[in-house]
Amino acid sequence: MPIALGNITTSVSNAYASSGNTAVTFLSITNYSAGNVTANVFVVPSGNTAGNLNVVLSQIEIATLDTYQLYAGGEKLLLSNGDSVQANANANNSITTVTSYTTI
Repeated sequence: MPIALGNITTSVSNAYASSGNTAVTFLSITNYSAGNVTANVFVVPSGNTAGNLNVVLSQIEIATLDTYQLYAGGEKLLLSNGDSVQANANANNSITTVTSYTTI
């Protein structure tokens, strides 16, 4: 399965963007900074923008050097071409994402 890596900042940006029809099989968010960081994660349909209608994690606090897994236990998120998983945080360059996905 391919892997996509993301560096999350205070601006909403793609952690993963689907090219074709894909299934996200795993997504982790890691805080590698020296302090706690608050993050938001959105699942955004193609042509839309991140906001209250597509937030899946809101103001989640991730402790220093901790990792939060969005998908575990065999769950999958099905995305069409152009759909994306987007994120932002309250501190620049403190959070990274790792997304594993497969084409369907």
